[in-house]
Amino acid sequence: METRTGNVSINSENMLPIIKKWLYSDKDIFVREVISNGCDAISKLHKLEMMGEYQYPDKFKDSIRILVNPDKKTVKFIDTGLGMTAEEVEKYITQIAFSGATAFFEKYKDKANKDDIIGHFGLGFYSVFMVSDMVTIDTLSYQKDAKPVHWECDGGDTYTIGDGDYSQVGTCVTLHLNEDNLEFANEYRMREVLERYCSFMPVEIFLSKEDAPQEYEEVKPDEVKEDDVVVGPVHHDAVTREEDDGKGGKKTVEVEPAKDMVKINKRPVSISDIHPLWQKTPSQCTDDEYKDFYRKVFNDYREPLFWIHLNMDYPFNMKGILYFPKINTEYESIEGTIKLYSNQVFVADNVKEIVPEYMVALKGVVDCPDFPLNVSRSALQNDGFVKKMSDYIAKKVADKLVGMCKTKRDDFEKYWDDINPFLKYGCLKDEKFDEHIKDYMLFKDINGKYFTLKEYLEHIAPKNAEQAAEDQSEAAGKAAEGTVEGAGTSSKAVESKKADDTVDFTENPEELKKKTDSQSDEEKADRMAEGKTEDQKSGDGKEKPEKTVIYYVTDEVQQGQYIRLFKEQKLDAVVMKMNIDTPYISKLESQNENLSFRRIDADVTGSLKEEGDADSLKKETEELQKLFKDALKKDKLTVKVEKLKDENISSVLTLSEEGRRMQDMMKMYSAGSGSMDTDMFAPDETLTLNENNKIVKYMLAHQDGAHTDLFAKQLYDLAAIANGPLKPDEMADFIRRSNEMMLLVAEE
Repeated sequence: METRTGNVSINSENMLPIIKKWLYSDKDIFVREVISNGCDAISKLHKLEMMGEYQYPDKFKDSIRILVNPDKKTVKFIDTGLGMTAEEVEKYITQIAFSGATAFFEKYKDKANKDDIIGHFGLGFYSVFMVSDMVTIDTLSYQKDAKPVHWECDGGDTYTIGDGDYSQVGTCVTLHLNEDNLEFANEYRMREVLERYCSFMPVEIFLSKEDAPQEYEEVKPDEVKEDDVVVGPVHHDAVTREEDDGKGGKKTVEVEPAKDMVKINKRPVSISDIHPLWQKTPSQCTDDEYKDFYRKVFNDYREPLFWIHLNMDYPFNMKGILYFPKINTEYESIEGTIKLYSNQVFVADNVKEIVPEYMVALKGVVDCPDFPLNVSRSALQNDGFVKKMSDYIAKKVADKLVGMCKTKRDDFEKYWDDINPFLKYGCLKDEKFDEHIKDYMLFKDINGKYFTLKEYLEHIAPKNAEQAAEDQSEAAGKAAEGTVEGAGTSSKAVESKKADDTVDFTENPEELKKKTDSQSDEEKADRMAEGKTEDQKSGDGKEKPEKTVIYYVTDEVQQGQYIRLFKEQKLDAVVMKMNIDTPYISKLESQNENLSFRRIDADVTGSLKEEGDADSLKKETEELQKLFKDALKKDKLTVKVEKLKDENISSVLTLSEEGRRMQDMMKMYSAGSGSMDTDMFAPDETLTLNENNKIVKYMLAHQDGAHTDLFAKQLYDLAAIANGPLKPDEMADFIRRSNEMMLLVAEE
């Protein structure tokens, strides 16, 4: 068989029904398409007027009017654009996918700005057949001696065109709605659609009911405008009422004075804001305007935390405003809304693809003329252009945050609790974003103060070292007097600070090195448990620098006992209570090898202890460890006896940092699946008993007592409650045991 080429034949009779059904997913989109065409026609006529090819009549005003008629089942779209000749109707309307906007720009490419023209394709007009049985077009071209044209089509592959009787330059598109779509002839339904798609069109848009009786309003004489249709003057007599005169009689009081007004035809109110805020420069906008725009567009009564005004011309044209909303994560979704526009024409809402994943909470509008009106979600997901937009937005957000931290620190701190989870997620997901903002990430301490990591480590450390030296001097003085109070060698792992300062829990490396050689093995073990791993060797045999330990809190209520102990000893910790904080802490440690984070309940720090007799504490530890393990049936539990400064504390439960982090990570990864037993990653527990506490002293003296097991279980549960909630069965046992102990007291 001979090889040959040919053209694919497309039957318009079969093609048009496909376009009608599948061109758009939402039927109401036809409103946007027709009005966009009208806006284009008006923009083109403006260009022609600027080039001297057309002269507007006196007092001319651009507009698009929509007239709904539920009785006739019609909707009319009337624009004041350049209109069409019969040849243009056949060229632009009857040829599917022929772009009039493209043709216009090609003709006037040296004089016209392409970004001012909305249309990208010639398919939009045919969306009207999704809702109509019949469509008619009446139009009159701006060209001299042009004749009006009438065109009609029932959605098939034939149409009728001929002379019309339209008398004004522009176009009127009339839709004869089918029975399934009569809703669009309802004024309230049409207003809803217009407000969704056309709120910011570049031309004023007016909606009214066709053949509705004229409505009027009254204004003051000095408020009459040039384009008002005046009906006539109106006089209102003064409004009075009778009141008691205080003497048993009545008096007439003027409530409202007489006034003269002017009756006019009710002024139409445009649905579209032709100068949306994002089209202005930031210097032209006030804070109140930004807030009002936010409330109008997103129907959110709360004020946004802050906003970012986008204005980019290169390498692509993009304008917009992004808002960071106030979020109540307990009751509402944190997912924001990004509305996408193209030359002020609504394209899509909730477009997540043009903002980074970690900025999901943002609300805003983005106007990009390069987007076609029929852009699809799948196209957005796979478009390299969209990725560039997303990167640009991420940079603008980072720039805004850095600027706030530098110049408006009080505001930045005020917003921090709301925005920090998203910024931390951004640091984990986007290396560029992390590099940009990491030096401006804040840490809130248990006293409610905020610090950057640099401030926390560099500016506070000298004061901490000074306070530590004072503590050591005091402890040495008390030891010379034969007392056992103060901070001994076991207090070296954590430094304290003065009441109004913050601590980074580091020790002067030079002083620490001098003391290292004289420490016992037990003291070194204590230091390693607290993160101060001296004697660390690198691969080349050189000693690694001391690690700076930052203590943190994940639950200010649950860990309240530990917080109180820290504050009493003038120690500090940062608050890290979000789920995202666990991986974020790990990232910080990987970026700073000399930095270690440790939860406040990871160990009983040296500053909370008194110096005691080591041999005596070791003996008591061995005795109570066996007793508690037997009573609790916890072979892996570590029990030790220490002399804590606060004698009212009987027991403290600490969890190994590494094990607890692993369990937290597993809980986060398995959230919702329920397929993983996170108890298998349970951290190692250490129960510290306070030798200074009367209950512990009683247990040491009555190890074989009848209720010793009861006390052991109660002390463990009391310490566990300070770490986190008990499991249901554990709580039931705790309540039962508490009642049993109260009964014992009552019976004595």
